[in-house]
Amino acid sequence: MASVERRPDPKIYPHVAEGALPASVRHGDLVQSIPIELFEISEVKAFAQVLGTLAFTAVGLYITSIVPWYLLPLAWIFTGTAFTGWFVIGHDCGHNSFSKYAIVNDVVGVSMFLPLFYPFEPWRIQHNWHHNNTNKLYVDNAWQPFQAQYYDQQATTLERAVMHSIRAWPSPMYPISSIGHWIQYHFDFNLFKPCQQRKVNISLAAIAIGAAVFFPATLMTVGVWGLVKFWLMPWLIFHFWLSTFTLVHHTLPHIPFKPEADWRNAEARLSGTVHCEYPFWVEWLTWHINVHVPHHVSTRIPSYNLRRAHQALKSQWGKYINEAVFGVPLLKDILANCQLYHEEENYQTFAKDTRPQPKPQPAEISKESSKEVSSAQETTTEATSTTTKRTKSQGKGSRDTGAQPR
Repeated sequence: MASVERRPDPKIYPHVAEGALPASVRHGDLVQSIPIELFEISEVKAFAQVLGTLAFTAVGLYITSIVPWYLLPLAWIFTGTAFTGWFVIGHDCGHNSFSKYAIVNDVVGVSMFLPLFYPFEPWRIQHNWHHNNTNKLYVDNAWQPFQAQYYDQQATTLERAVMHSIRAWPSPMYPISSIGHWIQYHFDFNLFKPCQQRKVNISLAAIAIGAAVFFPATLMTVGVWGLVKFWLMPWLIFHFWLSTFTLVHHTLPHIPFKPEADWRNAEARLSGTVHCEYPFWVEWLTWHINVHVPHHVSTRIPSYNLRRAHQALKSQWGKYINEAVFGVPLLKDILANCQLYHEEENYQTFAKDTRPQPKPQPAEISKESSKEVSSAQETTTEATSTTTKRTKSQGKGSRDTGAQPR
């Protein structure tokens, strides 16, 4: 299979990890390079984020209620990004970095996920699995690459169509692909151990009760269009950001998924994670969740300390950190190139021929070899004849003119 050397565009990727993290570096070494005060939890700052998200959401919904129809997309983008702030706060609760008290983390986590109808405890269990298996081939549950052999030899026409709709440029399904992940991993009781069932049931019950109250009440007060206008469209924008954030966090053409035998925890957390800069208003509304490298080094760092933690890591391990800048060129580069897993190149595209090339049969090899030998003999005979004629001609010309051959 042809291999094309890729050089990351510095406009999209300001810094690319320079080589592999030394095998002697352990996860604990990375954690110890972050100042201890950045692990401290401030209840005041945590609840200030809650109030901020409530305020941003209220502003977004008010704007949605007053703007003319042609400005609604802008209102939905703002409100949906504010919705993402709810998820980020619940995310901190899931890692016990919101409060020092477990009960507070549980109550706030369930509450912040409720407007998004995201079951908190099932998400926490699945998300912790992702943190412990980041970019581990066949094991990580976030944006696993499609397998080339399966795509070529086993996938049905429908499955291929789904793959193309999720990972292609342009992609119709990628912006809401997190909805599929939400359905697949968070409502199946078989995915959880018996010891986890109690909290899982509480989270699912909260979702069921919330839905039973919210949807009828909303339909009765503002109707179907009101439900679409004030909740569904911002919710879809939230899923666009969730799909985008989780994709960019660990999927770049130069970042590999590794089989378990080659996978190293420290390297995956530091170099298999991406620091991506988004527009300031996105960072502001989503509480800097995209300062993601320190979060994977230690989930106990509160979101309001992530930027300082990143600088601490960068000062000591900067050459091994991957950075990117959000924009259409970044999304195009990822979706157009990171489609099927490739052992040597990290990824390959759907367009490449993934089928193993058939080996020639012995009889065919014998015939082809005979043809090659015969052709080579003919070529040699012709070359010898031509050389002889040239030699005679050169010798004759030398004697006639007296010139020395050059």
